[in-house]
Amino acid sequence: MHRGRWIRSSVALLAALWPLGAAAHVAGGIAGGFGGGFSHPLTGPDHFLAMLAVGIWGAQMGGRSVWTLPVAFPLIMAMGGVAGMAGLPLPGVETGIAVSVLVLGLAIAAVWRPAEPIPLVLIAVFAVFHGYAHGAELPAAADPAAYAVGFVVATGLIHILGILIGIALNKPLQGGLARGLGGLIAAGGIYFLIA
Repeated sequence: MHRGRWIRSSVALLAALWPLGAAAHVAGGIAGGFGGGFSHPLTGPDHFLAMLAVGIWGAQMGGRSVWTLPVAFPLIMAMGGVAGMAGLPLPGVETGIAVSVLVLGLAIAAVWRPAEPIPLVLIAVFAVFHGYAHGAELPAAADPAAYAVGFVVATGLIHILGILIGIALNKPLQGGLARGLGGLIAAGGIYFLIA
């Protein structure tokens, strides 16, 4: 795709998502079961952008990060989901989610390649907040296991999309596009912080 068209498409996508804010986080807003869990990360732009960014950042860093970040995120997110379902207290969930979008976007924009444990620690912290939000908003009538499987599967698919985007943008002439996309994701994080 032509560079200008790609940038315009990315801006249009973010502009379309911005009015939704943290729309996935309206109490009792979705039906339970697999479909409800699957739709949660797809309908919340904050979740979607963070999960997409995990895949892009992993691909951008290369090596083991291509698979360790996208595998670690859903596993730890599931634990956060259990904590949310159990009603355990976790302050600042929405702020943590917004910060995850901001930090991951900045990491992509800066082409940040920190030493091995740092990305996993960041991903783990962010995954707890995302999982907690999914679990805490589980509708009362839902099947918790099917709901959890739904949000983990959707998260994995978004990570795969991010990896594919990251690999495509790792080509020598595409580095600027990756940094630009990281900047757009970070801008989304700022928006979610102030919305």
